[in-house]
Amino acid sequence: MAAEPRIGLIDSGFAPEQGAGVALSRRFWLEAGELREGDTRPDALGHGSVVLDTLSRHAGPASLCVAQVFGERWQTSPLQIAAALYWLLEQDVALISMSLGLRSDRPVLREACAVAQAAGVLLCASSPAQGEPVYPASYPGVIRITGDARCAPGQWSWLGTRQADLGAHVTAHNGVAGASVACAALAGILAARLRDQPGATREQMLDWLQQGAAFSGPERRGHD
Repeated sequence: MAAEPRIGLIDSGFAPEQGAGVALSRRFWLEAGELREGDTRPDALGHGSVVLDTLSRHAGPASLCVAQVFGERWQTSPLQIAAALYWLLEQDVALISMSLGLRSDRPVLREACAVAQAAGVLLCASSPAQGEPVYPASYPGVIRITGDARCAPGQWSWLGTRQADLGAHVTAHNGVAGASVACAALAGILAARLRDQPGATREQMLDWLQQGAAFSGPERRGHD
């Protein structure tokens, strides 16, 4: 039986009833401008809980490490996300899913993503279907994922657009929809692939994704 891959998730945490499925967790927050870390708290926003559920449904058996960077508000910082990335690297994860996006490019986050990739970790991040670039999705090497209404559960599309590399099923089990859900879904699919092909490189995973895509190219609404 293939070993369970160790998967990292950076979000708003998880619900208490999901705790049994989380191997390790850590919270990162700012206090008076200083970075702090400690035990996680129950997911106050509900976002991380949906993302974790979506990823788990597609990943199957996996060792999940959750870094909490959102508290009771939709507010986080590049420093918190960077700290979460470094912590997850210490946990020896193979893949990190980030269903989040910041408008500003900051060196501390860019460097953390580069360090993770240099260590051979796959990085997945959500990207909006339209609008300005977001980070960390827009950093080199990060797999950019958005929602694609054409995709059924378990499917993905090879987009190759300015906005995103790939699209995936956009709706969670509870009806919540968006690029965050799509990112979690595809990250889960990649986690399952890593269980079958441990040590697969980013290039090998991208080749597999391109070959297995249900759709190629962006959705063209209003056209035959």
